[in-house]
Amino acid sequence: MNSVSSRSHAVLQLRVEWPSMTGKLSLIDLAGSERASKTGVMAKGKSLQQGGTHNNSKRLNEGANINKSLLALANCINALTGEADGKRSHIPYRDSKLTRLLKDSLGGGCRTLMIANMSPASDQFDETLNSLKYANRAKNIKNKPKINEDPKDAMLREFQEEIVRLKEQLERAGG
Repeated sequence: MNSVSSRSHAVLQLRVEWPSMTGKLSLIDLAGSERASKTGVMAKGKSLQQGGTHNNSKRLNEGANINKSLLALANCINALTGEADGKRSHIPYRDSKLTRLLKDSLGGGCRTLMIANMSPASDQFDETLNSLKYANRAKNIKNKPKINEDPKDAMLREFQEEIVRLKEQLERAGG
């Protein structure tokens, strides 16, 4: 609905490594889900075969692909929140490149934040409502954040913590 829009999702992922730990920051700007009838790309209802322009056909195809990846993301969100069939089921991460990129952000051991942008315009009510419903489902995903560290380093850290705890017990016992 914006003539200068890139008509795509944007993904920036930064990987941070420190001696025994790793982290990843993912910033994702999802393209909006727009109805073709509202975007004006239907060339007065004509397809390319019916005399519509090539540019309109291209933008219609872009919109369909965007909506397909957003649907795949919604399916993952539904599966992660148990809305698909009343319980957590298979998570269809492989259904799109977008969901493959977001796999560890959606259902992994990390913290995830979603910001949904809405239009204040009254003629965008349906799109705004759909965005709010989408965000409401996403907020129900329950991740269990954990530190990403080398298993050997984790074991070493646990042993060191246990040594400190045992020394404290010895001191309290008078030995």
